[in-house]
Amino acid sequence: MTDTSVLVLVDHHEGTVRASANELLTAARSLGSGIGAVWLGDGAEQHLPALAAHGASVVHQVELGENGATPAAVAQALAEVCAAAGATTVLLSSTFENKEAAALLALALDAGLAVDVSGLELGEAGRVVTVQQAFTATWTVRSEVVTERAVVALKPNAVQAGPSSDAPSVAEVVTHALAGPVQERGARVVSRTPRPSSGRPDLGEARTVVVGGRGTEGDFSVVEELADALDGAVGATRVATDEGWISHDAQIGQTGVTVSPRLYVGAGVSGAVHHRGGMQSSETIVAVNSDPEAPIFEIADFGVVGDLFTVLPQAAAEIRRVRAEQG
Repeated sequence: MTDTSVLVLVDHHEGTVRASANELLTAARSLGSGIGAVWLGDGAEQHLPALAAHGASVVHQVELGENGATPAAVAQALAEVCAAAGATTVLLSSTFENKEAAALLALALDAGLAVDVSGLELGEAGRVVTVQQAFTATWTVRSEVVTERAVVALKPNAVQAGPSSDAPSVAEVVTHALAGPVQERGARVVSRTPRPSSGRPDLGEARTVVVGGRGTEGDFSVVEELADALDGAVGATRVATDEGWISHDAQIGQTGVTVSPRLYVGAGVSGAVHHRGGMQSSETIVAVNSDPEAPIFEIADFGVVGDLFTVLPQAAAEIRRVRAEQG
């Protein structure tokens, strides 16, 4: 089996690999050679060329059986693969489920843990150094993992994914089965309800997010129109979800989803502290608000003072026109 120093958990759903997987593989290349991808369940075969192109020299395929991908099962699978491969670093995408699995994994490995990481590198001493945004993204914190092993959950969109210049032609496949029953620590899945698909990207991983706030007065049609024109996700402030205008799954903020897209567009969003805590690390922030004194303008890269019901449809129409001309 190929030596592995870094393991990357490949998130996938119904045969589709999430964009965060290639971002993690790209980030892993900065930590050393010998990168292994961990695929839970079946269906890895068709994705081997793409995983190899992004730097994975080996793909560890783990059959979870009846356990399913619960955080405890994911942690146990990663711990067993880590022990078998001799890996010193494990990278996961920083989702709700993965952060729970990362904590359980760090406990099992006696490893240092860093979550919601926006950047990482190998320090002078050969240890993993992470970058995180703290206090509603007003502080940047650099931390060094001082334990022998490190478990790191990286925010989606934190790294620009790209193929490796010296990628292996094909990834070796190693199959694993869990060595024993999963220790669920009192929690078990009793039922599953599929979430209806909107056809839009997952909010936590989307590269573009269009958010509606109190200023929409409950009409999210123009927010959705612009999001669809940009191939983005739709988000909302706490006020909008509390009013019942949109599902709580769309809430962005300290008590909702944390996003870090390439582009954030806030429409009718005032910019309250609890909302900023969930989006301030966005790469580019565009604010549309009729109130020129709205706090959102303090952190916006581009601001438009105007009626969102006029501005957003015009923007969506122009984007569609340009895209049509470009073919």
